[in-house]
Amino acid sequence: MELKVKYQYTYFIKPFLIKETKYKKYIQTLLENKKYKIKYFEKERDLNLYSYFLPGIRNYLFPSFNYTKDQINELEKTNSNLKSAILSQNSCTTFEYIMDKTIQGKINEENGIFFTIDNIKIICFNTGICFLVIKTAVEDNQKFSNILDFNYKFKDINSDFSKLKEYNNIKIQTDAFSNMQDLPQFINQVTGINCGCAELKDIDMYNERFFTYAYACVEEVEEQSMQNEFIKFTNVLSNSNTVEFKAQEINKLIQGLHEFRNAKFGFTKQSASLITLSTDINSYTKLLFEYETDYFYTLLISLYQRIYLKKLEIDFKKWENINIVRTKFTKFTKEIWGKEITNSVTGTQCYKKWKKTLELSELYENIKNKYSIIFKEYTVKKNKVTNLILVAILILISMLYIF
Repeated sequence: MELKVKYQYTYFIKPFLIKETKYKKYIQTLLENKKYKIKYFEKERDLNLYSYFLPGIRNYLFPSFNYTKDQINELEKTNSNLKSAILSQNSCTTFEYIMDKTIQGKINEENGIFFTIDNIKIICFNTGICFLVIKTAVEDNQKFSNILDFNYKFKDINSDFSKLKEYNNIKIQTDAFSNMQDLPQFINQVTGINCGCAELKDIDMYNERFFTYAYACVEEVEEQSMQNEFIKFTNVLSNSNTVEFKAQEINKLIQGLHEFRNAKFGFTKQSASLITLSTDINSYTKLLFEYETDYFYTLLISLYQRIYLKKLEIDFKKWENINIVRTKFTKFTKEIWGKEITNSVTGTQCYKKWKKTLELSELYENIKNKYSIIFKEYTVKKNKVTNLILVAILILISMLYIF
């Protein structure tokens, strides 16, 4: 029996890189585009985020919490050049895309799945790591199969891989975005490709495919049926997928948080999911809100760390970068690594799950060990050069003394 859905949404997250030397220019480009506005976080309005994150991480993710209303007003009055210079000094700046109305789309020409784009955000870190975040909702969302198929198809909308799916009669009707640019073209604009700010490094698995962050509240069903659908939901598989998972794989995938008996959390390298039961009012009120705010940014800071470490790993391959990478690695360690992000029990568990799923500790230790080895080699080479110079000077002095 198919799951019946009470409420759902999916965030599609695309990480991208901006050249650090072009970061100010990129921020200015967004400021000069009337379709974007800065999102300021305020303690009274965003009290949940302010309370959830501990000061160190909160200031890193949301510097605007420290702005007074007068400071915001003054910043808004400045020209784009000065404003971009100020914002580029902040660790993180968030922009919202202004939509005239909710944008409707459709997947497939016949018997299509209608969906809406509710909001779009661009979250920019001054390290050049940024995230395009698109919130969607399926219009006819009572059928869980529609949600599975929609997430499966949309995640590859900007990928060459989507062209290979014609065998499955999967097409994205991008011309439905009539009041904005064709979506892939829009993504190119947002990610800095059109303005020459993009840093086109093959940093990770997220180059073209979206990271999927999905929520669904469903009516209660038999446990086995729920588990099968949850596995598809978390792995972003189509409804028709018949892959059978072994018990060991299921245990790795299904991460239940003990205080939520009627909720299943899923964690993978390319997706996050939460399914709750409509019989529990907490599932589609408090937990729904926390998943969309607190736990979303817990994921974001985890993804940021993975991409930052991957970027450092690439930079380590060049000898001339060693001192720059050392400085960045030390700064990363002091500002983010090893810090507790929240006092929330559930939030702490989620963060631990993400660190494990995204292999953050392994990445960090790998870079730390690489640096130790490379730095020793670098020091040896540097000492050899120094010794050769000293020998040459001594020979020169000796020759001058003789003559």
